[in-house]
Amino acid sequence: MPEQPTHTFFNSRCAEYKTPFGAVPAGQTVTWRLTVPERLGYVDPHLVLTKDREDPVHYRMDFDGQTPGVNHFVFQLAPTTSGLYFYHFDLYTDFRKIYRTANGEGELTWVNGLDWQLTVYEPDFKTPDWIKDGTMYQIFPDRFYEGVPNKPLPFADRIYRPDKTGEPYFWPNEQSDGYLNMDYYGGDFAGIQQKLPYLEELGVTCIYLNPIFEAHANHRYNTANYLKADPLLGTNEDFAALCAEAKKHGIRIILDGVFSHTGSDSLYFNREGRYGPGGAYRDRNSPYRSWYDFDSGYVGGYRSWWGFETLPEVEEEDPSYGNFVCGKGGVIDTWLGLGASGFRLDVDELPDDFIEKIRAAVKAHGEDKLLIGEVWEDATTKEAFDHRRTYLRGHGLDATMNYPFRNAAVAFARGEDASAVGEQIMSICENYPKPALDCAMNFLSTHDTERGITAIAGEPANGRDRYWQSKRMIPGDRIDDALRRVLLAYAMLYTLPGVPCVYYGDEIGMQGYRDPFNRAYFDWNSTERRLRVPLSNLARLRRSCDAFDGGSMELVEASADVLHYRRVGKEQTAEIILNNGPHLIVRTAFGKQTEVNPGGFTILVEDNQPQHVGYFKYY
Repeated sequence: MPEQPTHTFFNSRCAEYKTPFGAVPAGQTVTWRLTVPERLGYVDPHLVLTKDREDPVHYRMDFDGQTPGVNHFVFQLAPTTSGLYFYHFDLYTDFRKIYRTANGEGELTWVNGLDWQLTVYEPDFKTPDWIKDGTMYQIFPDRFYEGVPNKPLPFADRIYRPDKTGEPYFWPNEQSDGYLNMDYYGGDFAGIQQKLPYLEELGVTCIYLNPIFEAHANHRYNTANYLKADPLLGTNEDFAALCAEAKKHGIRIILDGVFSHTGSDSLYFNREGRYGPGGAYRDRNSPYRSWYDFDSGYVGGYRSWWGFETLPEVEEEDPSYGNFVCGKGGVIDTWLGLGASGFRLDVDELPDDFIEKIRAAVKAHGEDKLLIGEVWEDATTKEAFDHRRTYLRGHGLDATMNYPFRNAAVAFARGEDASAVGEQIMSICENYPKPALDCAMNFLSTHDTERGITAIAGEPANGRDRYWQSKRMIPGDRIDDALRRVLLAYAMLYTLPGVPCVYYGDEIGMQGYRDPFNRAYFDWNSTERRLRVPLSNLARLRRSCDAFDGGSMELVEASADVLHYRRVGKEQTAEIILNNGPHLIVRTAFGKQTEVNPGGFTILVEDNQPQHVGYFKYY
């Protein structure tokens, strides 16, 4: 059983016990320091280090002197290969060991416990610098802005929505799916281009577009033609023009890469026959046949993504498919050649070696091109395909979508205890390689989640159907508080390590439960500015303070209603204090007391050679 915590044996998040903090590149020396009370008698502590799925190795620690009543021990090691390592300490007397508890601290115990994690990544792992002090903005293309109004629909089975205020279709009919995902509001490349000044004013430096390839659903995740823009959006040349114009506004564009499956209604599979007699489904001699797994044991006779027959899975390791995506003149090459600055990879089920091929294709256009993956958990510990995923080791993704931070921000804004929120945040900061953490995508909402304001202040859906979710809104007398809490969450995401991403319409408080209610057309008639102005100011703060450009992260306090952390850059330090409680709080930062109102936050910035302190407050 564990001994009562009367002494700090070890803390992985404290430089007194472990340096450097967090993940390290292979070849860098790590120092562990252990303190053991003399009252425990003679001990001979060992660091027990286990590389993932290998046998543990015991390293005897060196005696490093005494202070009154305490013996000090130290050990140094430079891991030579990338991977995950896990460790605890064995005192080698009376079967006593030291395992991890919350907040990175250790406890003395006679039973097995939780190991600490050490992530070791490739020493040449580098990620694009341009994104690290920027702000992202996610656009669901059909629902942002229609730049060319009332254009004819390119396919007869699409339903045009001239009333932009109408709720997305969701109800079933005799075909069971009804019009879900078949209604189009007409958003296009021209509309995004016309709104670039608006995005620049908001502080956006990178647009992430949901799929733009030709496809036969408004979400376009059922790709029909990878090499052609959906004609309702515009042409490939229109996309190139959008990228060129965005560059003039200091904005880059990354695309959604949907490479784990295609649409059944596609040039490649062609189950529905839209593309003539060819396609893997209709022609056994099709050049695309080897992309798919046909077997009578599958529903429909072929393997499909999560059983959706309209989404046949591809064989990513098929040489023909790999060359089509990653080769010269392939998908990656084509769209980066047209001006895109990178990709976000849809789904987290792509094989590691395929991701590495995609990375090579992306980086062939320049090391400044960005590759982000969709991972809903801690990306360093995720397991799939019977092995630990290598997303962030240095040869795969640059970074991932940071769902753990999203969950932490929503929880804090809803009023949950800050201690658990702080632990969620620091766990990711400790486990992620710094190159990946600095450009992780920090968001409150996406096309796959409830809108941030709905998640924070709305009635929980708890699995209720779309009829319940339809038109359900936050009561008017709660909107002020809801907006304040959304801003509190965004203040967290703008100031934590990584890059904040605003989902289109969040900045004007758009509401909505999950698909399709979180994908309504942007309300361009909205006069709501209570989020827009502070978010724009937060974006400017990020660019003006180098603490937010890859600066280190230190948790000062995480208890009850208060989350207080520090970002330290080369030239400046920022203190961020957030209060999710109902009472005014007073905290000390830079040696001075500052007040933070209920549901508010304060950000203070000081030069590292102090000359002045700057304030950013929200009441």
